Amino acid sequence: MDKKQKLLRNNAFQTVLASLICIAIGLLIGYIVLLIINPAGAGKAIVAIMKNFFYYPNAAAATKYFGTTLIKASALLMCALSVLFAYKAGLFNIGAAGQYVVGAGGCLYMALKFEMPWYVCLLAGVIVAAIVGGISGALKAYLNVNEVISCIMLNWISLYGVNMLLTTVKDTSTPYTKLLFNFNQKAMLPKLGLDQLFHNKYMTIGVPLAILMAILVWVLLSKTKFGYELKATGSNKQAAKYCGMKEKRNIIVTMMIAGGLAGFGAGVFYLSGIEQWMVQQTSVPAMGFNGIAAAFLGGLHPIGTLFASYFIQHITSGGTYVDTTLYCTQISDLISAFIIYLCAFVFFFKRWLNRYLDKKEEKGGTR
Repeated sequence: MDKKQKLLRNNAFQTVLASLICIAIGLLIGYIVLLIINPAGAGKAIVAIMKNFFYYPNAAAATKYFGTTLIKASALLMCALSVLFAYKAGLFNIGAAGQYVVGAGGCLYMALKFEMPWYVCLLAGVIVAAIVGGISGALKAYLNVNEVISCIMLNWISLYGVNMLLTTVKDTSTPYTKLLFNFNQKAMLPKLGLDQLFHNKYMTIGVPLAILMAILVWVLLSKTKFGYELKATGSNKQAAKYCGMKEKRNIIVTMMIAGGLAGFGAGVFYLSGIEQWMVQQTSVPAMGFNGIAAAFLGGLHPIGTLFASYFIQHITSGGTYVDTTLYCTQISDLISAFIIYLCAFVFFFKRWLNRYLDKKEEKGGTR
């Protein structure tokens, strides 16, 4: 087998290639939609979406908005890792959105009601989100309730429960919670000079912590006995039980870790002070659902998910620079949706490529 064949057979290379093809096709379809809506501005619109913070000729402004994209991407990354971790153990955690909500409620309540320091607030967000994830895991383990059903129900319970809880720490003149920057600065994540480096007062250690978590998830799943047990339980629960593994415990622990990761993402985002929680919102934040897309676009690999999360957030933020007289800013969400839809074909493409290579080898062997 020559070097080209070996490279094409490599699973990581296939995943990257398939993801890039999905992105290219998604952008092409998005461009066609832009042409249909208004041909005059289609070229500028697609370029604006792709450029994002590069839209600014001023280096300081570009750096500032690059930092904003990183902050949002770090929260998205944690939700993607939540989905990925559960999926590796044979579970589909569609409840990352609700766990993210609960994590936000936990950290903000501790910050604004009890004026706790950042590490207590972050830990509170992780713990309550892990508990919510554990509920779905327990229902699956002991009552065989499909985790998708329980997670969807918990998403809405979480949203309205957090709305009620955070009403007690609402700003009197707005529908939002109190401004963290003014009310309790010690609850904000440390900056360690990153705010000056990025010219962005919301830039904190949350971004490097999220990257570190992606590496830790990769190590846990790929290099430890515990990770092997979780994956074995997901592959075949009965076989895992026969081998002496505690399959019920593993299911619950998996969902608790997945929930904790989503809660960590909420803490990283809201404890940066970049956004307040609106206590009257009636829809679950899209961050958790976008995490599903980022996980699959990244080939269900923690490192691939890291880059996929950044890309999805990059084009989503880029939509704000589209000419609103010609298009709505949600056009970037539409293009993201095309890419997300095409993610389903990543594994199809890999299977097709392997079959093509097999046939090519067979033909070469018969000559």
